[in-house]
Amino acid sequence: MTDPTALPDFPPPTDEHPLRGRVLDVLIDEGYRPDIDGDGDVAVKVQGQQLYLRCTEGAVTILRVFGQWRLDEDVAGDELARLRACNSVTGRLSVAKTTLGGDILVASAEHVVTTDTGLKSIVGTSLELVLTAVNLWHEALAQITGQPASQSDGQSDGDQSDAGGDRG
Repeated sequence: MTDPTALPDFPPPTDEHPLRGRVLDVLIDEGYRPDIDGDGDVAVKVQGQQLYLRCTEGAVTILRVFGQWRLDEDVAGDELARLRACNSVTGRLSVAKTTLGGDILVASAEHVVTTDTGLKSIVGTSLELVLTAVNLWHEALAQITGQPASQSDGQSDGDQSDAGGDRG
C-alpha cells in the first residue's frame, strides 16, 4: 500500500478557485514551477525573486501580483525619502505601485479580471513590472538621497525555499 503522505501535492480543482487554476495553468505553460503557499497565494520565483499572485474571487475578481523585500541598513534614506521614492514610482507607472510598511518594500500590480481576460499577457507583464518597480524605486531613492543606488540583498521577504522554483 502506498503511503498517502508520499503522494505528490496536486493543485485544487479549478472549479474551487477558477482564477487561481487559470493562473497556475499560465505559469506552468510558461515554464515556471509555481506552488500554493499557506495563505492560498500562488508563489513563484522569477529571476531569483519570490513573487506571489493573489486571486480574490467574488462579485469582482481581482488578480494581485506582488513581492515583498525587507530593506537592510545599507539602503540609504530615512522614512520620508523612502516614501518619496515609492510615490515617484507609483506616479511613473500606470499599473504597478510601491508601498512601504516599516522596513518592508512592497511592489504590486492589480487587475480586475473576467472569464474572458487573457491571463497570459497580464501575468507575464505583471511579473516583470513588479520587478521593474523595485529597480525604479532604488533609482528614485538614489536620486532623492544623492547617494548611489543600493540594491537589497536580492531576497524577497518570506519563505525562500526552492518550492516555487525558477523556470524549469
